[in-house]
Amino acid sequence: MASLRSIFTSLTALAALRIGAATADQQTPITTLDDYVCTHPPYQVLMVSKSPLVIYITNFLTPSERAHLQAISDSTFTRSNVASRSGGASHRVRTSQSTNVPRDALVRCIESRALAFQGYDTPRSHLEPIQLVKYGPTERYHFHTDWFTDPAHAAASTGGNRVSSFFAYVHVANDTTGGGTNFPHLEAPSDARWCEEGIVDCDEEWERGVTFRPVEGNAVYWENLLPNGQGDERTLHAGLPVTGGGKIGMNIWTREMPLGEDVRGVDV
Repeated sequence: MASLRSIFTSLTALAALRIGAATADQQTPITTLDDYVCTHPPYQVLMVSKSPLVIYITNFLTPSERAHLQAISDSTFTRSNVASRSGGASHRVRTSQSTNVPRDALVRCIESRALAFQGYDTPRSHLEPIQLVKYGPTERYHFHTDWFTDPAHAAASTGGNRVSSFFAYVHVANDTTGGGTNFPHLEAPSDARWCEEGIVDCDEEWERGVTFRPVEGNAVYWENLLPNGQGDERTLHAGLPVTGGGKIGMNIWTREMPLGEDVRGVDV
């Protein structure tokens, strides 16, 4: 993906979503999807880095969406896996719990938001199932890339590599400390508002790159691949250890090619 094109299409999609934003009170819990209508919040985008392309998004998920995601995933979390030659296995570098959420009408709405952000040209079949990941005290995900380093995991028959990633914060306990998302190879921003608005953890040393604080409803988007299709090492990142409280995050990954229903599942 070319970064400049992505920037343009992302901002175009933002404008379109703002025009169609919901005016109803989005604090109201969603109790049934029988009359659900997909609407998008008027989120804001903040450029963090142009190369690699990293964008911070405020209010990407509404309170009602976050409550629904937690409700449909309750009691379904299991130990998170790490990709391996045998498919996936638990590993001490990733000590969280995760689950894939069923693709109901609200989840499909979030999918459509993620696709529109990327410029409308990516088919829904390129999205992996939305994954929630839960971190309690001491849990973390050590430094890793979302793009696959093993070519066997990036074969055309399995959808190719991961073009882009969203990581959104679904729930953050009031007493949460730690648990930031760290990109060690990003250049630390200089404007004080990144710190004042609680986006970047400015208690971290600047030489550690950029650490985003976990803030409910907000998200980080980045592109994983270089223009030649190779993985971008600069997108190395980590879920830092939670030292108190807990958080639930959401992964949305876009592949280069379509994924079959055996991977994506079916709409519910």
